[in-house]
Amino acid sequence: QVQLVESGGGLVQAGDSLRLSCAASGRTFSRLVMGWFRQAPGKEREFIASIRSFGGFTKYADSVKGRFIISRDNTKNTLYLQMNNLNSEDTAVYACAAEDDQIGGSYSSPVDFSSWGQGTQVTVSS
Repeated sequence: QVQLVESGGGLVQAGDSLRLSCAASGRTFSRLVMGWFRQAPGKEREFIASIRSFGGFTKYADSVKGRFIISRDNTKNTLYLQMNNLNSEDTAVYACAAEDDQIGGSYSSPVDFSSWGQGTQVTVSS
């Protein structure tokens, strides 16, 4: 099991930027595929982005493509999500997730990940 701790959430205004971090421990970070998800009140958990262990290949939801950037630092066992041009629809609890990276995996759904952080609140005021 991987332990994940998110940080960096907060209250921002529309148009602002924010960077989330996710510190991982308990497993070899460089072998994990990592993902970011969010859940707004009354809505299902939504895929945001994922990054593979090899080659740094990334995948994004259409709703954040061009605004959010997922990255990882394997020397620090840390995952990041740079969020730019935020709007009120981005308000949610953001959580990171981890899974052993397997060739052929999709990693764009909550069911693809077995380890989860507690989440960090992001609130965007308009």
